[in-house]
Amino acid sequence: MTQGEGRTGATASGTSGGGSAKLSDLTFRELPGRASADPLALLGGGAAHGVAVRIVRMAAVPDRTPHRHPHSAEVVHVMAGRGTAWLEGARTAVGPGDTFVIPTGAAHATLPDLGETLELLCFFPHPDLGENIEELDGPALS
Repeated sequence: MTQGEGRTGATASGTSGGGSAKLSDLTFRELPGRASADPLALLGGGAAHGVAVRIVRMAAVPDRTPHRHPHSAEVVHVMAGRGTAWLEGARTAVGPGDTFVIPTGAAHATLPDLGETLELLCFFPHPDLGENIEELDGPALS
C-alpha cells in the first residue's frame, strides 16, 4: 500500500535518506473504518529503512472490525482525539499523548469516542505494510 506518491512537500535535511513531509501534503487512502496516509512515501518510501509509518484518521463508525499485523508489532501514538484501544477483547481508554504497543499477530482496533476524530501515528518495524495487514471479518466493534 503506497499512498501520497511523489515528492511534493518533501524537504531534504542534508542527511542520507533524510527529509521531512508536511501533513498537508499527504494523500489519505480509505480503509475499513479509517483513512491512512504514508508520510514516508513523500520521502522515497520506508522500505529502504526497513520500516513503515502511517498517520491514521478515524471517526466513530458502527461495527468497526479489527485487523492484525502478522509480521511485526505496531507502535501507536495518539496525536489527537479520545477513544478506546481494543486488543484481543481487552479495552483501554486512550487520548492525546498516549502510546501503546500491539504485539505481532494480535487482533486489534482503535475506536474513537462518539463525536471524536482520532489521529494516530503508527510505526511498524516491517518495510511493507501491504504485506503486513490482514483485515478481519469480526467481531464487530463499537
